[in-house]
Amino acid sequence: MQHSHPVALAGAGGVPAVEAFETRLRRGENVRASLEVDLDGRLRFSAGGLRLTDQRLLSLEASGDPDGAPVFREWPLTPDLTLVLSDHAGLGALELMDADGRLAQWRFTMKANLQAQRFQDAFNRRDEVEARLEEEPELCPSCQAVLPEDSEECPSCARELHTPPSTWVLLRLWRFAGPYRGQLLLGFLLMLGATGATLVAPYLAMPLMDDVLIPFQQGKQIDTGLVLMYLGGLFGAAIVSWILGWAKTYILALVSERIAADLRTATFDHLLGLSLEYFGSKRTGDLMSRIGSETDRISVFLSLHALDFITDCLMLAMITAILFHTNPWLALATLVPLPFIAWLIHLVRDRLRTGFEKIDRVWGEVTSVLADTIPGIRVVKAFAQERREAERFRTANKHNLVVNDRLNKTWSLFTPSVSLLTEIGLLVVWAFGIWLIAHSQITVGTLTAFLAYIGRFYSRLDSMSRIVSVTQKAASGAKRIFDILDHHSNVPEPAQPVVLDKIEGGLSLQNLGFRYGNRTVIRDLNLEIKPGEMIGLVGHSGSGKSTMVNLICRFYDVTEGAIKLDGVDLRRFRLADFRRHIGLVLQEPFLFFGTIAENIAYGKPEATREEIVAAARAAHAHEFILRLPQGYDSLVGERGQGLSGGERQRISIARALLIDPRILIMDEATSAVDTETEKEIQNALDNLIRGRTTIAIAHRLSTLRKADRLVVMDRGEIVEVGPHDELIAKQGAYWRLWEAQARRVDAEEQDNVVVVAPNVNVHTATQA
Repeated sequence: MQHSHPVALAGAGGVPAVEAFETRLRRGENVRASLEVDLDGRLRFSAGGLRLTDQRLLSLEASGDPDGAPVFREWPLTPDLTLVLSDHAGLGALELMDADGRLAQWRFTMKANLQAQRFQDAFNRRDEVEARLEEEPELCPSCQAVLPEDSEECPSCARELHTPPSTWVLLRLWRFAGPYRGQLLLGFLLMLGATGATLVAPYLAMPLMDDVLIPFQQGKQIDTGLVLMYLGGLFGAAIVSWILGWAKTYILALVSERIAADLRTATFDHLLGLSLEYFGSKRTGDLMSRIGSETDRISVFLSLHALDFITDCLMLAMITAILFHTNPWLALATLVPLPFIAWLIHLVRDRLRTGFEKIDRVWGEVTSVLADTIPGIRVVKAFAQERREAERFRTANKHNLVVNDRLNKTWSLFTPSVSLLTEIGLLVVWAFGIWLIAHSQITVGTLTAFLAYIGRFYSRLDSMSRIVSVTQKAASGAKRIFDILDHHSNVPEPAQPVVLDKIEGGLSLQNLGFRYGNRTVIRDLNLEIKPGEMIGLVGHSGSGKSTMVNLICRFYDVTEGAIKLDGVDLRRFRLADFRRHIGLVLQEPFLFFGTIAENIAYGKPEATREEIVAAARAAHAHEFILRLPQGYDSLVGERGQGLSGGERQRISIARALLIDPRILIMDEATSAVDTETEKEIQNALDNLIRGRTTIAIAHRLSTLRKADRLVVMDRGEIVEVGPHDELIAKQGAYWRLWEAQARRVDAEEQDNVVVVAPNVNVHTATQA
């Protein structure tokens, strides 16, 4: 077996530093990978580190003596060395092994897990001749996870790598426009007619100038009939343009609103179908912003700006054709500013594209602060943290202002530049037109019509350049919405589901394994639950009880093994069919804004009032409901405001009773209420569990004495199974939990005893 040689590191102060490792490097020795660890062998927070060089593995660790100096250890890179990376219950471990066994072990919290994976990968590739020297990884300031190269976003915090939105993403909206193809075609034809009607006026300006006004200045009598004909043409064109413009605007506005509404509905429907894992990595305010403001922005773009853009394109195409038909050389002079404007648009577009997505994300931060603070206003006020929350909002708002100011610098320079180029183009046309008139190549009327057309041409060109901003905003919003629509649930529906009509309620957990990301939570778990049996889940916090319940509800899918209901894998049932047979009573019951009756009937909206009252009676909620001002029609505030914790819990139990589930799951249903209320809830639960397969989680072990079997979990594994008395007699893990809880209860009762000092009157002491 290889042996390392510890060397005391004087002056390290317990903090691993790059300089400390550099002092140990030999001449020509290169560092290939590094890892900082934050736990010692006793799982206490302690600084340490590893360095992999092209010659050896270096380790800096805290000594066992609290006053001792840290020590260096090293191992030459022999072929039989291996690094084994593992994790359990939120902690990671890296083991150095050789043929004879383990040489060393380093422990760390999961924030260093990505670094550890990278370090292990570099160690496994240590024999490559042209090994690339790995730089010190840049870490996220919030979670210390390794940041991807050339990225300012942390995937561990944001859970989403943001790529710049492309304008082409707007074309994906076409799938929502499919049902409205007929209206869109009609709107396009109306737009074509309206645009053509607006171009009649400049064309009629030529004969008015050449055939009426200039001859009149030369002494010729005005032909009144000719003037009336031209003026009538101008008036008729204006009326036709107004009617067609109104019709196409109305039709296309209706269509765009419906496209946006369909997009909003599809996004929300898809969001509801995603697994809980997706919601665990997103903020409520950001999702609300996407479904609300982003779809509104797309609606405005489709109804106004996209319409204007298409109109501008048609107008430019028609004007260009008329100009070249009238005088090709003067038309070419009109197009002089176009290459420069196109270059400006290309230059600014990329900055606007990334800038607007940053603005969207920052605005999501602002709305997230609101979504956090307003529902939790009671906690904010209870801890007098109004100033802190105001500062959070002020900081997010300031960040929003900074990002907007940065983008406005670009936009404020772009818009005047386009206007300047169009003015220069107009001067070029004037100069060239005067030269053509001087050489008798065009008439004054032709130049007048040209100037009228050019005025519209450049105004439309300026409008099109301004729409770049709006287009990039819409593209950014569309990308954020399609980020939701493109996300697939980790709990998919089966392709050929098994019909689930009636179930017995037997559950079989076979070789169960589950990981949250890189962290193993449950491993190799086996359990058989008989139909109608009550199982109590006990164990320390973090032992995997709630995760096991989430897997049974199929909020997450197992990583390994299978969960079977009456012998059939849960993944073969449709989610809605399966969950219709499950009643869930949580520690923190969630009530929706609405009446008491609506909340009880949430799982069965078609329930009659008699069924609702019967469920409330069984849940021991009927009496307090009748004491409310409107009884069952009394409004419940958001999240159950206005009701006590026990009242909310009993409504939650009534809600579960109403659907008459075959499987009942209770997660700490009585942990947050007083003793008297707990008795009421316990009586309601006795009605609820009768005849149902029940899985109950409780930290108060006394509440599980009625369970048929107790399942004791520790670190994601089942360590004991059996009835209460049997487990107590074994004096194992459950007995230790029971004794610890009994001692804590005795200590609390002892603390509540009033101790009276000698020679002090008891009555007086009590009064005092």
